[in-house]
Amino acid sequence: MSSQSVSGGSKRSLTIILAIVALIALIVGILWFAGAAPSFLNSGSHVRGTSGNHVYRGTAAVVVALVLGGAAWFTRKK
Repeated sequence: MSSQSVSGGSKRSLTIILAIVALIALIVGILWFAGAAPSFLNSGSHVRGTSGNHVYRGTAAVVVALVLGGAAWFTRKK
């Protein structure tokens, strides 16, 4: 799909959605690094009582935030 086939309003909506999700992912990543993530975010962990997964999950969340932020920036450009 080329950028010409996307209307201006839907392109702006996509940019806003990508930016918001990137911001949420960045906040969650920071919470994981700080060890202050809510318990429902750790529900998928099979190892209880360890904090080693926080570094990996925090890194993944920050990477997702950077990718989505880059995508939001790219969709903002013409």
